[in-house]
Amino acid sequence: MSDTAPPASDRAFPGLHGDAAELAALHALVEGTAQAIGEDFFRALVGNLALATGTSGAFVAEFAGDKTRVRALAFWMDGEFLADQEWELADTPCEIVLSGEFCHYPAGVSRQFPKEEGVESYLGVPLRDADGEILGHLAVFDRREMPTEPRLLYTFQIFAARAAAELARLRAMQRLRESEERFRDLFEEAPIAYVHEDLDSRFVSANQAAQRILGLKPEEVPGFVGLSLVPDEPEAQRRAEDAFAAIERGSDTGGVVLELRRKDDGRPVWIQWWSRPDPEGRYTRTMFIDITDRVLMEREQARLQAQNRYLREELREAHGFEDIVGQSPAIRALLGHVRKVAGTDTSVLIQGESGTGKELVARAIHAASPRRDKPMVKLNCAALPTGLVESELFGHEKGAFTGAIARRVGRFELADGGTLFLDEIGELPLDVQAKLLRVLQEREFDRVGGKAPVKVDVRVIAATNRDLLGAVADKTFRDDLYYRLNVFPVSTPPLRERPEDIPLLVQFMIDKFAPRLGRRIGGIGAASLRRLQAYRWPGNIRELENVIERAIILAEGPQLDIGPDLLPTAVPATVPAEPERGLSLEAVERDHIAAVLKEVGGVIEGPAGAAKALGLHPSTLRYRMKKLGLR
Repeated sequence: MSDTAPPASDRAFPGLHGDAAELAALHALVEGTAQAIGEDFFRALVGNLALATGTSGAFVAEFAGDKTRVRALAFWMDGEFLADQEWELADTPCEIVLSGEFCHYPAGVSRQFPKEEGVESYLGVPLRDADGEILGHLAVFDRREMPTEPRLLYTFQIFAARAAAELARLRAMQRLRESEERFRDLFEEAPIAYVHEDLDSRFVSANQAAQRILGLKPEEVPGFVGLSLVPDEPEAQRRAEDAFAAIERGSDTGGVVLELRRKDDGRPVWIQWWSRPDPEGRYTRTMFIDITDRVLMEREQARLQAQNRYLREELREAHGFEDIVGQSPAIRALLGHVRKVAGTDTSVLIQGESGTGKELVARAIHAASPRRDKPMVKLNCAALPTGLVESELFGHEKGAFTGAIARRVGRFELADGGTLFLDEIGELPLDVQAKLLRVLQEREFDRVGGKAPVKVDVRVIAATNRDLLGAVADKTFRDDLYYRLNVFPVSTPPLRERPEDIPLLVQFMIDKFAPRLGRRIGGIGAASLRRLQAYRWPGNIRELENVIERAIILAEGPQLDIGPDLLPTAVPATVPAEPERGLSLEAVERDHIAAVLKEVGGVIEGPAGAAKALGLHPSTLRYRMKKLGLR
């Protein structure tokens, strides 16, 4: 290199020399690149760098694919930018720079690197990121010699560092864009629902899974209020309020189960919900999964479990008979009615005195019906307090009333697909009668405290010992419900009207009770049978059953003997052996209950109480005592 060659700064700014030229060059670089970023920065950098150094060209380049090729981010030569510059590194000074070395060839570049034809001098520096990894390089070249000038080289390195920082920033931005695209794809295509919403539950964004679960269209998402999907039911509202209150306190909410209604068709949907507020407390990031199938399965499982519990309780109870016993014309006529109506879904009203086997007839109808593989569920309408009858029939939601600490499945849901036997239907409160009529007409009902109707397929068989037509006349029973229930009336004959069945019934009861009581009884004497057939049996078959069980316990031999002491009213003081003309059934029942109460000393409940002796539920006995004026 000639000793007389002017410095690069002097060549770039010919009116200035020495320090003034170098300051002018530095000022030009700073001014030219101060406001630029990205591609604009690189173009400004190489253009001003060539101007400041007085060289023919300058470029900044990065690796192209692998580390054997580079492509220019900006390339300035002879006063203009060149586009799409890319070259192999082999046998070029760039190869040395990108191996990690600062490289300055003051002269002789084309002799040492024949590929660089016309290039005399070269100055290049590697561009590294914060971890020291080489990202690319910055270089200037000239057709003239480029003397070594320490201060200009130092300035060159400063701008190389700035170029490295900008290149690293662009790389980071590229990775961020790729990451955002990747996560955007994951966000949109994820099977889990994601929602970005503010603290008032207004949606900012929602992915496809969320839109599908909630029944939303894409254009409906921005500004949609998620809480508007919560149904107007106490438990659902409480859960949602508690969840959003936790978010407002800055707490994470995890695993909460919320009940919603889809936006498009209003169908119920249950979600399990996780939400976290952002650090500034303005928005939440929410995700949820659709657990509707699981909730419905759990509800069905709960219904079946309740049904099974009910059936197990029923099996533990001692039903009156295992079959209808008798060959009298009255029984044959009754069984004929059972056979005719069993194959239909018609409502049946069974009327008859207490103890005549009304429940047994209902079970026979169910057992011969197409519903026999489904449960027959029963409810004694007189055995429950008035306020609980509706809850027992239709169930209730949690929190529907004081003491409703859990959701309860009612008898109608338990009997879905099967038969519901409503005993003592005449005792049903008027307000519940109206709701029962709705179920019979529309096959749907509302739980206590519930909002959505529940569909059921249930056959109703009702029974009563009351005069329902008289109750209709007295306005204590709805006439429309009576006619809806009384589609097919069935009457159970009292035992006094079929004395010829008593021998069969007695033998049936001996076979039933004797093995259970550990006794061997071969039969019953003729005198005892005549005594039993002569008795009026105001308690009907239940009373006969109690008498036979007591006789078996007291028997001292293989033959059953029914003495006068077992039938205190066989030649009754209060009930004549031959019925007086004009004596009503109610009077007979009153006298019989009074006699039994006197015999047990007024005790109603317990093994020695009047209810046990009469085969009645204590609540039923108390009701009848009140009705008959007995204390």
